[in-house]
Amino acid sequence: MSTQAQIPGKGQPSSSTAKTKRSQREQARTVAIVVLAILLTLFAVFNLKDVKVSYVFGSGRAPLIVVIVISVLFGIVLTYLAERLQQRKKGR
Repeated sequence: MSTQAQIPGKGQPSSSTAKTKRSQREQARTVAIVVLAILLTLFAVFNLKDVKVSYVFGSGRAPLIVVIVISVLFGIVLTYLAERLQQRKKGR
C-alpha cells in the first residue's frame, strides 16, 4: 500500500468530453433547482391570503398556501393508495 495521497484524475481514465458533459449536467441541474426554488417561493408569497375553508364538521380560516399544500399531499396519498390497490388486484 502506498501512503501517498491520491491526486484526482491520476490513475483514472480521463475523458475531457465526459467531464464536460458531467459539468454541464451538474450546472443545468443546479440552475433548474434554483429556478424551481424561486418559483416555489414566489408561489408561497403570492398565496398567503387567508381563505375560508369548509370542513365536514365545521369551517375555519387558513392561508391559501397551506390549503394548496395539504390538498396536493392528500392527492399524492390517494394516488399512492389507488395504485397499490390496483397492483393487489393484478396480483390475484
